[in-house]
Amino acid sequence: MTNMPAVEESDQATAQPVIVSPAQFLNYWQGNRRLTRRMIEAFPEDELFSFSVGGMRPFGVLAWEIHQVSELTLSGLRTGEWPMPNWRDGTSSDRAELLNAWDALTARIEAELPEVDVTHYSRLHALPWGEMSGWAAAIYNIDNEIHHRGQGYVYLRALGIEPPMFPAYMAP
Repeated sequence: MTNMPAVEESDQATAQPVIVSPAQFLNYWQGNRRLTRRMIEAFPEDELFSFSVGGMRPFGVLAWEIHQVSELTLSGLRTGEWPMPNWRDGTSSDRAELLNAWDALTARIEAELPEVDVTHYSRLHALPWGEMSGWAAAIYNIDNEIHHRGQGYVYLRALGIEPPMFPAYMAP
């Protein structure tokens, strides 16, 4: 028995062994999203879109970027199309609007990611920031979220607020 997904002949050159199952990846991605959502909620409403350290963007702005990159990643994995996002479209300075969009995308990820053809992970895709495999794009998406969430941890500590515990990302 092989650990390789079934692929067409044209995909053999880019096929790679499976390290985690699609279900495990979905669980990991959703765990990170749950923790980032808790970070959004931890900010005082009047600081979410205004407080920053060292000239970095406020966490609310970073959260919208995370949202947009996640939306691009989900859509790209499903369709193979990776257009440059318009970073200002669909964003606001309203926490409730951000959380509503966040929750809607979380539900889409839960429903749509299992439908992704596993060969999309090993294929190369032209993303706005360079060519990479679907798997690398998916990992980049989560790395981007973790990076910006780390900035949020610094911001919360600078505000004197204890951030959500890190292991909490695994809890539903």
